[in-house]
Amino acid sequence: MPEGVIRPVLLRPEPPLEVKIGQMLMLGFQGAAVGEDQSIIDALRDLHVGAVVLFDQDLSTRRARPRNIVSPEQVAQLTADLQRLATLPLLISIDQEGGVINRLKPAYGFPATLSHAALGERNDPEFTRAQAGVIAQALADVGINLNLAPVVDVRVNPNSPIIARVERSFSADPQSVATHAEAYIDAHHARGVKCTLKHFPGHGSALGDTHLGFTDVTNTWSEAELIPYRELIGKGKADAVMTAHIFNSKLDPELPATLSPAIITGLLRQELGFDGVVISDDIQMRGITDLFTIEKAIELAIVAGVDIIAVANNLTYSGTIAERFVATVRRMLDQGIIDEARIEQSYQRVLRLKGLA
Repeated sequence: MPEGVIRPVLLRPEPPLEVKIGQMLMLGFQGAAVGEDQSIIDALRDLHVGAVVLFDQDLSTRRARPRNIVSPEQVAQLTADLQRLATLPLLISIDQEGGVINRLKPAYGFPATLSHAALGERNDPEFTRAQAGVIAQALADVGINLNLAPVVDVRVNPNSPIIARVERSFSADPQSVATHAEAYIDAHHARGVKCTLKHFPGHGSALGDTHLGFTDVTNTWSEAELIPYRELIGKGKADAVMTAHIFNSKLDPELPATLSPAIITGLLRQELGFDGVVISDDIQMRGITDLFTIEKAIELAIVAGVDIIAVANNLTYSGTIAERFVATVRRMLDQGIIDEARIEQSYQRVLRLKGLA
């Protein structure tokens, strides 16, 4: 180009509103290959869904059966096929914490992993970094770009059925949790994989399990459970934060955390200063569905400030849930519950997480 000539700036065309709405859904689906579940093809191609979540077991029937994971070669093919269907580059996510919560198991040809509890007990951040690197490399090798980990819940209750008892917490010391989570995240970032802190504002003191129903931490939760979030957000290490479905009347006297403006917008965004992507825990869990319809839960979560609604489609399966999600958001716009600026806010956060903005 001749000297003095200004290079043209290539602007990304503004996508239609339906694309922006689709980026606010994380969807689970059945099948180890794209063609086995027509609904995921339709959701990606026609509804512009921006994120998916993979599982090894399908829990929607009485007897668990294989779902999305057979082998490394198969997963790599699946993720490539999903990306080809997507309107924008997909977030392809998985719960690969290590140890018990481990979707990519050695039985399928993936490397063995250690739990957060095992890493915390060893208490060597460099060892944690190395072990997390094994997880991250396995994800990167098969095209998974978002780990729904690390868990930064503090082991307040050593008998917590869904946290401590299944070895998902690094430590009872919140500072130790933050230190090991940072090493875990750094190992993922070194391999191009993003991470998700969970479960905000803290699930480690819970006596119950939000998969199974209403879980109240009002009398067990403390502000010390925010320390890992405060530290990791302050250091710029938090790519995304996943909400908990726990109820805490001291933080919100009416709504569980996922659906609470006071907790998501007030505490996480304003007090802790997090402006990244907030992802709901699976909106089909009974901690939510025992209280609200799916449509009402989606509405409340978006009003609260959640950017991506996770529908694992695993505890129960619906081939039309993506259509119901889009219809719910459209109704919210039509009724003036939210405006297009609210959709744009989440869309821009999602673009940043995807490296597109």
